[in-house]
Amino acid sequence: MTQGYFDAPIFIREQDETAVDITQTPFFYNDDGHPTFVEALPGGGISLVPATTDPSVAIGSEYVVSEVIGVKQTPPYGVETQLGFVADEVVFEPMWATRDVAAAFGITLVEKGQGVRLSSPVAELSQIEYEYGVFAGHWSPYQGTGNQLLTVVCTDLEHHDFPHVFASIDPALPLVISVGRYWPKLGKIRLADLWVPRGSALYIPPKPALPDQECVDLHNNRNSARACWGHLDQNSLTTKTLLQAEHGFFYWFWNATPTVHTNLSSKA
Repeated sequence: MTQGYFDAPIFIREQDETAVDITQTPFFYNDDGHPTFVEALPGGGISLVPATTDPSVAIGSEYVVSEVIGVKQTPPYGVETQLGFVADEVVFEPMWATRDVAAAFGITLVEKGQGVRLSSPVAELSQIEYEYGVFAGHWSPYQGTGNQLLTVVCTDLEHHDFPHVFASIDPALPLVISVGRYWPKLGKIRLADLWVPRGSALYIPPKPALPDQECVDLHNNRNSARACWGHLDQNSLTTKTLLQAEHGFFYWFWNATPTVHTNLSSKA
């Protein structure tokens, strides 16, 4: 006999938090797939030069940004910018997060045995272990729908002054990070879903709001469990994220047109 309802889906669950002081441990090091923060890279560790933003590089699905519909101040958290797209649907092109693909969105791929020196305007950060549910992306903070589980997913991307590290630590499935590169003066945006192989990580340096930026690199990790789609035995995954847990200021960019996210092979 059914009970007339489904089990509540997992949205986002915080599992553990560890303080990171980059004045004491200024390097992120991928220790055989384990995200660590160290004073200096160990012998044999490969030091990476962080990717820089090259506005001439454009990959992913392209859309015309017809207008800025509105800008909403949401102190003390950040600023919401609603963009208008010329599209009936918006496809986030799925692709593996290779070094060149990640760099096309101002991101550095950090593989096992590699490290990168962190940059941050604040010293005190947090590494948090999260469990992301497969439906975590089916929520909108912009459209007055509360905590409803939605049948459509809007474009929802951000940048901010603090760094991110997104580590793919799930034992079974890769991590998915949605990204965008927006050229305000050209009125265009490129969108993709980066599939991060298990044991690898993405480093995103601080990306503050600067006047007259030629392009703006954006990201969002709420669709982290995209690789769970199509599996009966797994509807959430585990990941670790470096972030500024308190007093961070965000710049959100969103569009209400329904988005399409499709799967690559989940074997990585």
